[in-house]
Amino acid sequence: GLFVRDNEIVQAGPTATLPEIADTVIDAAGMIVLPGLVNTHHHLCQTLTRCIAQDSVLFDWLVTLYPIWARLTPEAVYVSAKVGLAELMLSGCTTSSDHLYIYPNGVRVDDEIQAAVELGIRFHATRGSMSLGRSQGGLPPDNCVEDEPFILRESRRAIETYHQADRFGMVRVALAPCSPFTVTADIMRSSAELARAYGVRLHTHLAETKDEEEFCLERFGARPVDYVASLGWTGPDVWHAHCVHLNTAEVSLFATTGSGVAHCPSSNMRLASGIAPVRAMRDAGVRVGLGVDGSASNDSSHLLAEARQAMLLQRMMGNPNALGAQEALEIATLGGASVLGRDDIGSLAAGMAADFIGYRLDRLSFAGARHDPLAALVFCTPPNVDLSVINGQVRV
Repeated sequence: GLFVRDNEIVQAGPTATLPEIADTVIDAAGMIVLPGLVNTHHHLCQTLTRCIAQDSVLFDWLVTLYPIWARLTPEAVYVSAKVGLAELMLSGCTTSSDHLYIYPNGVRVDDEIQAAVELGIRFHATRGSMSLGRSQGGLPPDNCVEDEPFILRESRRAIETYHQADRFGMVRVALAPCSPFTVTADIMRSSAELARAYGVRLHTHLAETKDEEEFCLERFGARPVDYVASLGWTGPDVWHAHCVHLNTAEVSLFATTGSGVAHCPSSNMRLASGIAPVRAMRDAGVRVGLGVDGSASNDSSHLLAEARQAMLLQRMMGNPNALGAQEALEIATLGGASVLGRDDIGSLAAGMAADFIGYRLDRLSFAGARHDPLAALVFCTPPNVDLSVINGQVRV
């Protein structure tokens, strides 16, 4: 059992050792209770554009969707964020980051933060950006990019308005230039300087596809990891999404610098990007978390399903022991907490945030698997939660 005071776990252990009286008692008999899952990469604004460019690789998929996203409005971003976050919460997610990098028609990162605050989920908003339009050799159309001084002003405003650095903070802000093929080196450097001046984290896409690798070699004369490393984009305050195409030296660099990785297996499979070397990263000591990634490149926001995909995908390399159920769930909880730079979420222990979830075990899809309830969560059909408590408040 757990004993919670306000938004903090005070005790965790056998029910008989806990206080006998509480203002609220939740009977979780018949459930398996876990720390809330942590989502380290997403694009909530894509929730309204699922199942488009169904058979495309990343660059073709983006080129198809950019003109559609250019018509997003503040209301559309708010609604799409609320839908995606509700899906995540029902899947067991209690903390989610999001990468919003397109700001047409008056859209602001505030539109997503409003949805997160209303739902009561712990939220890491990243103020993303694109500044390298097609006329300058980038991938996005020119009407999808922003002026770099404006990007920096809006980044500063987002941090000063919303970032809660205190323990158990419900909203935090990071800076997130989109990718090597959508921003300039100048905005990468300036964003890093600004983030470090404010003590917030940095996030971007990296080494997702072979096309990206070829783009970086042709334009910068360097592989993606070497390019961003030259701009100051490694370190314990940085986490990169995907990292599918890393060599041994790059894995070692991430380990020695403390750089984090958001592993997004379903999106990588959907776009035929490849299999990220998660086993090698974990063995080297790289911090790895899970991301459901964009709702339009996953078409789902189910974080427990992502843990299952991560486990199965690592085994495709020919090793049935490459990733087990317990380690997959560890990546989805403690791993994600570490990637987001948090030591107050991800485990059920005294002094941690009261973020926990429960799944009933008497469901049809667990029949025959109740001898190992933890494994059942990852090996069997991924269910929705029957209980979710976030920051000490019952949300599901």
